[in-house]
Amino acid sequence: MTINVGDKVPGGTLAESTGFDEACPLRPEDVDVGAALAGKRVAIFGLPGAYTPTCSAQHVPGYLAQMDALKAKGVDEVWCVAANDGFVMAAWGRDQGAIGQIRFLGDGSALWAKALGLDLDLTERGMGVRMNRFSMLVDDGVVTQLNVEGPGKFEVSDAETLLGQMG
Repeated sequence: MTINVGDKVPGGTLAESTGFDEACPLRPEDVDVGAALAGKRVAIFGLPGAYTPTCSAQHVPGYLAQMDALKAKGVDEVWCVAANDGFVMAAWGRDQGAIGQIRFLGDGSALWAKALGLDLDLTERGMGVRMNRFSMLVDDGVVTQLNVEGPGKFEVSDAETLLGQMG
């Protein structure tokens, strides 16, 4: 069952690395979703995977470009979540010039995607189970806006759409 506006975001554990050594990200730390959302207004966008064309060329850059506007609307944090491990998410976030502005959180086994009802089976394309492209606004753990993309689409999960919904 897919999460809806008014629902509490399901708990789960995501992986995040923000530190780097000479060659790669440091060991990711666990992020408890419920604890990380408590008392905050968070814009979350999910996507099939790091380094994929739409995600790299449009999704992350769009949120990065709208960071000041999102903060002006009371957003405390912006999360980018994908079915990749924390190492890959950190490296991609660094390559996007967004570490420290957007939290890049890995859902390596797509367990949180499944809990949200937003998992996407791309096994036939050699990518396994991933996260469907979406955006949501979460206030203190409760979904207040939700935009889920249709297959192969990038029309409603962008930063501009979420900003427009925030009034």
